[in-house]
Amino acid sequence: MKIFQREQRSLFGEILDWMLTPLLLLWPVSLVLTWLVAQGIAGKPFDRALEYNVGALAQLITVHHNHAQFVLPLPARELLRADDADTVFYQVLGPSGEHLSGEKDLPRPPEDDKISPGEVRMRDAEFRGADIKVAYTWVKLEIPNSKPALVQVAETMDKRSVLATEIVKGVMLPQFVILPLAVLLVWLALVQAIKPLNRLEERIRARSPDDLSPLDVEAVPLEVAPLVSSVNDLLMRLKDSIATQKRFLADAAHQLKTPLAGLRMQADLAQREGANAEDLKQSLRQIGRSSIRATHTVNQLLALARAESSGTVINHQPCDLARLTMDVTRDCAPRAMDKHIDVGYEGAQPGVEGVTVPGNLTLLKEMVRNLVDNAINYTPSNTDKPGVITTRVLIDPFSKVLVLQVEDSGSGIPASERELVFQPFYRVLGTEADGSGLGLPIVLEIARQHHATVTVEDSRPGQTPPGACFTVRFSRAPDSV
Repeated sequence: MKIFQREQRSLFGEILDWMLTPLLLLWPVSLVLTWLVAQGIAGKPFDRALEYNVGALAQLITVHHNHAQFVLPLPARELLRADDADTVFYQVLGPSGEHLSGEKDLPRPPEDDKISPGEVRMRDAEFRGADIKVAYTWVKLEIPNSKPALVQVAETMDKRSVLATEIVKGVMLPQFVILPLAVLLVWLALVQAIKPLNRLEERIRARSPDDLSPLDVEAVPLEVAPLVSSVNDLLMRLKDSIATQKRFLADAAHQLKTPLAGLRMQADLAQREGANAEDLKQSLRQIGRSSIRATHTVNQLLALARAESSGTVINHQPCDLARLTMDVTRDCAPRAMDKHIDVGYEGAQPGVEGVTVPGNLTLLKEMVRNLVDNAINYTPSNTDKPGVITTRVLIDPFSKVLVLQVEDSGSGIPASERELVFQPFYRVLGTEADGSGLGLPIVLEIARQHHATVTVEDSRPGQTPPGACFTVRFSRAPDSV
């Protein structure tokens, strides 16, 4: 049971979350900011009214016989009359701090608050358990050596809160309708925007299993085009791979059909009436040769499949190319001697600097063995005129590139067929050598996995026969191992 298995994510859900989450998070922030702004807007008209009242009361202070007097007429009393929502307080103090009119216990300004006479200021205070807004000013009197008189007008803040609440309601209540509508519109927009992906899915599902043609990149959104291009590249590679496999299987079936048919024919001959012991021995020898050929073909097929499938998991290690080439040459010497072929090695010695290449030891040996076997198969030889096969490992003195060569004295390969011989099951016309046509494709595949190139040319240009020289050139410098 996969307890911690991660659920498959929805692209539609993720986009919706990323769009709606900031919207829902910013909505409470917008509510708080709206409330703060509403408080400031609601207080401005009432602050101006308090400032006007302070200025009006300041003009009512008079001086009589060097004494400050304050007389509040009836219109001014009506002006300061409390309304249904708030209570208005005022206070007038003389130059010496004596009480002239209004509330005696109204809080006075801070001692360190120095303002010029005639300037009106606002402050928050608390009076009789309620929060109030106070506007005050100092009035300079025409009394020698006297301090300014103080005039204060205060008002409770109920009307301000009510007005701020109304402003917030007017702004936020429509958002309760707009927010769900915005969510709905975002959802509809995402549904519409994701439809091209749905249509792409429908086109892919409607395809037949053998339809590997590229998808139309122009019919998808620009953001999805790289994905479709990658899928098209995968389809093309898959198409090539399937075509190669089909061709390979067809060729393999054709190559195996010949030895299997020979086995069946020889078995039928051995069972015919009147066959003597010599005929049976001859049939058994033919059956043995056909089975050897079939076994060799199957082994080559397995080697090619192993070489092609090991590209992604190849185990690289430092390999002494000179040593493994000498070992393969020594192993192939008995077979060459049976055909009267002189096989030998020349070039760099094992262990010297520069003969090490990173790669898979088994595959590299398979590559060298196939080159030597190919040379043995296609080199005519007899006791009077023995063939010669030479293997070499050389180091380019300038580029430090490692080179493997297998040279023979055979009939050579025409220039027009030098690329064709690396195709599976292809064999040069006019040759009667026994082989499956898979050795050189195996060499090419193993070389490709080791960042090497394989070329073929005449070993003895201008002579008859010209011979063949296969060269494997490793592109990576051996010093990097």
